[in-house]
Amino acid sequence: MDEEILINVTPQETRVAVMQNGVAQELLVERSASRGRVGNIYKGRVARVLPGMQSAFVEIGLERAAFLHVADIWEHRPKEGCANSTKPIEKILAEGQPIIVQVIKDPIGTKGARLSTQISIAGRLLVYQPQDPHIGISQRIGDEADRIALRERLAQVMPPDEKGGFIVRTIAETATAEELSADIAYMRTLWRDVRERAVSAKPTDLVYEDLSLAQRVMRDMVSGDTARVMIDSRENFQKLAAFAETYTPQVRAKLDHYTGERPLFDLYNVETEIEKALARRVELKSGGYLIIDQTEAMTTIDVNTGGFVGTRNFDDTIFKTNLEAAQTIARQLRLRNLGGIIVLDFIDMDNAEHRDAVLEELRKALSRDRTRMTVNGFTQLGLVEMTRKRTRESLAHVLCEGCPTCGGRGEVKTARTVCYEILREILREARAFNAREYRVLAGRPVIDLFEEEESQSLAMLSDFIGKPISMQVESSYTQEQFDIVLM
Repeated sequence: MDEEILINVTPQETRVAVMQNGVAQELLVERSASRGRVGNIYKGRVARVLPGMQSAFVEIGLERAAFLHVADIWEHRPKEGCANSTKPIEKILAEGQPIIVQVIKDPIGTKGARLSTQISIAGRLLVYQPQDPHIGISQRIGDEADRIALRERLAQVMPPDEKGGFIVRTIAETATAEELSADIAYMRTLWRDVRERAVSAKPTDLVYEDLSLAQRVMRDMVSGDTARVMIDSRENFQKLAAFAETYTPQVRAKLDHYTGERPLFDLYNVETEIEKALARRVELKSGGYLIIDQTEAMTTIDVNTGGFVGTRNFDDTIFKTNLEAAQTIARQLRLRNLGGIIVLDFIDMDNAEHRDAVLEELRKALSRDRTRMTVNGFTQLGLVEMTRKRTRESLAHVLCEGCPTCGGRGEVKTARTVCYEILREILREARAFNAREYRVLAGRPVIDLFEEEESQSLAMLSDFIGKPISMQVESSYTQEQFDIVLM
């Protein structure tokens, strides 16, 4: 499968699109004003210890204090076979105490960043864990013989004085001993520098900042399936080329500088895909469609047949729609970076073989995702429940904000509803205050309704309170906004 990675760079933001066969499969956005912080290491200061939650809030210089659970305090985690050996957090941490922490999850919504005291430093081939002597192998390397061979190859190049451990990444499957050794040396040097900076750092100081988005793409996402990486900025192309020559020499040949007239994302139709990825409704080629609703607690995806009527029978139509939906859902999860709990409502299928086939198609489509996830079978209600690891904001949360008109509800009160609210409010004001006149300031749709269909209701209220009521259009008001001025 031909894969291309497009990198669009401006001074304000970097955008990355992963393309497969000319179609966007994944979108990443990083803005200069709000760079992701996963992987960053800070010298934090304990702000509050919460024994009831066995957690602490730690100041690391962000807008909100970050969250540290006792299970993420590496030095005091339960020893293997001793489930009850965890110390209570109030005996581990005290307010004002300095602590070295790493961000494992970016701030999302109203929640602060999630922290751990177990430090991990990612290289091209390995992930270094200086506090844990364990050697792990990526789960994507499924062949047991390959896993054993990799473990032995790594053990041969590890320095004799090494007290930490490593996780072998999938890309290391074909790496030579020299490449593994170079990766180990790079990360050990980096960890030594981090420890030295931490000694002199002040509380809330950033001790180590992870690579930029473009550099992480070069390190983590370019694989043997990647045909080329195109970047539309000369300055950043030169920086990435230098980075690749130093850390990922095998990737350097795949890096291209795009110099065309048309914007890179326009040429590959990525801008259109971004707009589609922000829409609630996703059309299927068959004529069916998905409805994707993202809430605080979970994301729900509803599958509908729409205009697809099929050519054989109703069960066959439903089955084909669900198969196509399974592939589209997997792509939309990557495009939109949806995480947390996800509930899929496929069209009901009576045939057990059809349900199994749809579930298998979903798992197959999800297997291309780089993010860890779990998929459960169909529930008694015919729903599929799954989880997808969430470490950063979804695409919609990065690019959008809550609607100021509806407050994020997705709906606004009708003009008639607002009219009746105004009538009730005038009555309340008349009972509390003795004004000469009541003037209503509202948007055009509400005033128009008062002057036409609801004019009699307004006249009846005016007679009842014995005071005149006047109307004034405020063009800047939304349909739900109004004010009542006592004259």
